Amino acid sequence: MIYYRWKSLVYLCSGSDLQEVIEGHKMSLKRRCEHVTEGTHEAGSGTLLNKIYTELYITEGQSEEVDTQHEVRQLERTSKKNIQDTPIKCQDIFKVLSEQQRHIRVVLTNGVAGVGKTFSVQKFSLDWAEGLENQDISLVLPLSCRELNLIRDEQHSLLSLLHVFHPTLQKIRAEDLTVWKLLFIFDGLDESRFSLGFNKHQVISDVTQVSSVEVLLVNLIQGNLLPSALIWITSRPAAAYQIPPSCVDRITEVRGFTDSQKEEYFRRRFSDEDLSKRIISHIKASRSLHIMCLIPVFCWITAIVLEDMMTRDQRGELPQTLTDLYSHFLRRPEELTEADKELLLKLGRLAFEHLEKGNIMFYSEDLEQCGLDVSEVSVYSGVCTEIFKRESVIFQKSVYCFVHLSVQEFLAAVYMFHCYSRKDTVVISQRALMKSLESKNGHLDLFVRFLHGLSLESNQRILGGLLDQRNSHPETIQKVLNNLKEVNSDEFSPDRSINIFHCLMEMKDQSVHQEIQEFLKSGKKSLRRLSEIHCSALAYLLQMSEEVLDELNLQQYNTSEEGRRRLIPAVRNCRNVLSTSHWEVVASAMTSNPSHLRELDLRWNQSLRDARIKLLSSAMMHPNCRLETLRSGGLCWSFLNFFTFSTSCDSVASALKSNLSHLRVLDLSHNTLQDSGVKRLCSGLESPNCKLERLGLSCCSLSEISCGSLASALRSNPSHLRELDLGQNQLQDSGVKLLCGFLHFPNCRLETLR
Repeated sequence: MIYYRWKSLVYLCSGSDLQEVIEGHKMSLKRRCEHVTEGTHEAGSGTLLNKIYTELYITEGQSEEVDTQHEVRQLERTSKKNIQDTPIKCQDIFKVLSEQQRHIRVVLTNGVAGVGKTFSVQKFSLDWAEGLENQDISLVLPLSCRELNLIRDEQHSLLSLLHVFHPTLQKIRAEDLTVWKLLFIFDGLDESRFSLGFNKHQVISDVTQVSSVEVLLVNLIQGNLLPSALIWITSRPAAAYQIPPSCVDRITEVRGFTDSQKEEYFRRRFSDEDLSKRIISHIKASRSLHIMCLIPVFCWITAIVLEDMMTRDQRGELPQTLTDLYSHFLRRPEELTEADKELLLKLGRLAFEHLEKGNIMFYSEDLEQCGLDVSEVSVYSGVCTEIFKRESVIFQKSVYCFVHLSVQEFLAAVYMFHCYSRKDTVVISQRALMKSLESKNGHLDLFVRFLHGLSLESNQRILGGLLDQRNSHPETIQKVLNNLKEVNSDEFSPDRSINIFHCLMEMKDQSVHQEIQEFLKSGKKSLRRLSEIHCSALAYLLQMSEEVLDELNLQQYNTSEEGRRRLIPAVRNCRNVLSTSHWEVVASAMTSNPSHLRELDLRWNQSLRDARIKLLSSAMMHPNCRLETLRSGGLCWSFLNFFTFSTSCDSVASALKSNLSHLRVLDLSHNTLQDSGVKRLCSGLESPNCKLERLGLSCCSLSEISCGSLASALRSNPSHLRELDLGQNQLQDSGVKLLCGFLHFPNCRLETLR
């Protein structure tokens, strides 16, 4: 107690000096945050944040699988309105919003590239610095990960780290940090080039103890160092996995602009009301452009391209595809000079080589390796200021990046197309596509779409001689299209196969899309034979439809087994699913946000095994899962044991025990569970959390022993069970007698016994 009083005394004695330090820090932070750029200027210039800031749509929680899907796929999913979302303002992310929540110390904010995470950090910091919000916090301390990269090989204490990155805090002492309420903001975890080792690291509790940057961060996040300090981490989803869930008190997701916010953005940007209406109308007419406009940076790209095309006397049609739009963006507004072309191809090499590595931030040595002279004025002038920016940071060192990840992907495709322009375009496109299909998270998906779009002569012409047009003959294009339609992707995930359809759309081949639209209108599923590419297109359209499908029965579609497999992603947007496989996608549908799946019928499915049952059972315990009915089994006389009781029944029992489970109907009939399997299952039935109303166990090789296990389990839990099916089992009289003991029990709600 004396120790803390002593610290308070030190604080009070130097209060005026420290208050002066805080005010100086607020002024410094205001200068850093009040101006922002939209891609065309160096950091430190631009327009006032408060003048252009449009409220972003931020939700508590996060979309399922955000760390495994390419960011364009994530945008496609989050573009659908979800009434289950819980909106939250960035100024409120540390506030307890309900009685169920405890103290919020660590917040992790996810969001795809360019969606507004850094803008949110700047707005939060600016509001604090201007005395408008969160004045209970003594100091807001932003620490950009791209800047921390510059000292990743150095040793610092937390105190010296603050002195380096916030020079206005030089007078701050160690004892001050322990009594103040501090907020550390680590912006851009995905941009860091150091790894956070939460399992093995040095434990630090003293703010003057020297160590590496990553060790300091880990100790701050875990609470070993300044346990009362607030921590805010922002990251693209693919890098958020570095933070253990046990260390995070709240997850939020920046979702970008809603439809109304998109329109507000364009209306505010253009004083010409007619022009803004025309631009909004054009964006709505193209699904790919409309989806990408969730991202503020993409809105800016779209705005400058369409404004230029609509206000100048241009006879060409407005961009319909992403490749169209980016081709216009790259060469806007004047013709490319030879120097521009040489520079763009060097940037393309940088983009291509680092895309494969997953890097989106670059340093001087990265540029030099690609032949770029960092001192050359032309790097920062002309066309390059539109796509590539330099950010001056501490130590007189610079960090470079493309204005958006999609620009890096486009330039990478331009570079690859240029390098192989004199070779067989068909072969190049095919190889790139197969490599993208092999990717588990699809990080090359958009790159491959651009690559196919660039094969069109119209896009090559827009780029003004940057690409060799000798391989854009109609017969070459047709070969590429035919290859896309005939690709065999049975070794890859059905989700990956959907990108083949997108490649067709980038090549402006509308045939598959139109045929599927006609198919959906006709409603005659069993008559028309669907090819594999038709099934990928259908899966995408069903998945993205605003209307939830009542039932998906893959056997109803006249297609091959590979075609049915490609249809599986549609399960994410339907209520009842019959006869399916590829369990990773099914589990994803069960845990997606929102999850529409209510009934899953896996009877007669011979590919169900322990590992897959475990996967599905785990999905049933997910907060988003709303599954109410699960049926699984085969023919009673089958020699196949669809359930291997030891593991599968334990997995299902765990799901029944979960307080998150919504399961009401469970039919495991025609599985060789045996008595030992039912005994394991009963550990779930006797849980107070179990709300099961119907249980099917017919033809499961059961004896009177199972009757005893069931009676005991149902007696121990005020049972919700209304129907129990034990037909075609060798229960014997003794087994029935055991069951009858349960029937007399006061809490028994059973209405049907077979």
